[in-house]
Amino acid sequence: MKYSFFPGCSLESTAQDFRMSTFAVAEALGVQMEELPDWTCCGSSPAHSTDEVLAAALPARNLAIAKSLERDMVVCCAACYSRLASANQALAENENLRIEVAKVIGHGYGGSVRVRHFLQVLRDDVGLAEIKDRVTKSLSGLKVACYYGCLLTRPKELSILDDPEDPQMMEELLIAAGADPVEWPYKTECCGASFSITRTETVKRLSGEILRMAKQSGAECIAVACPLCQTNLDLRQAEIEQASGEKFELPVFYFTQLLGRAMGLSDNALGIGKLMTDPARVLAR
Repeated sequence: MKYSFFPGCSLESTAQDFRMSTFAVAEALGVQMEELPDWTCCGSSPAHSTDEVLAAALPARNLAIAKSLERDMVVCCAACYSRLASANQALAENENLRIEVAKVIGHGYGGSVRVRHFLQVLRDDVGLAEIKDRVTKSLSGLKVACYYGCLLTRPKELSILDDPEDPQMMEELLIAAGADPVEWPYKTECCGASFSITRTETVKRLSGEILRMAKQSGAECIAVACPLCQTNLDLRQAEIEQASGEKFELPVFYFTQLLGRAMGLSDNALGIGKLMTDPARVLAR
């Protein structure tokens, strides 16, 4: 299995631990991912709110490179997935947009490259049985709240999930690793996303509600698949606790970090040390 990997800006900066754990897990499972050469920003999130052609051209340039390599494109960032998948759909359906985008990027692209989230690759290509076979340190009994956020679930026609209202893909993977995902109603609620910079109080309120519900549902930690979600729930957690007077103490892992742990990979390889909410108590179990 060989894929073109699109890291996007987050995995090159604030979400380096997502990148580290993704490549560590991929290598352990024999998944070959080569970084897309000469990639550029997908445009999330300013482009699609300002200019239709720019919003399509930025992802289309990267998709056209993947097409030349004749491979599926794999992404981890939920925002990158949303922009790449949206551009694919728009270009496939809108001939006038294809013409305008071709002028910008210098050649035609019609929306033919398959964009996959790493969650899909693990469940559908690698398979749950193979993941289960690779487990050396079961996550047995670990109560995890799987949190998907907005961009992997909406809009419905672009969602990677069988049921965007009650997704189970992350749960299936973590169950294969021995974990015990909790049932909870906030797995697709919005954390506030990029309002983290401009409307911090809104993010604290929304993310606080998610943390509170995860705790009330019996979770010991949260698993995410989006750098923005991880930042809001992890980096902001101490501020949210101070503002609310509550103690959550919920480590917020990327799902790849938990899978890597179950496969016996080192904390250094998985970037565990980059988490802001101390995971030592949970990992010691």
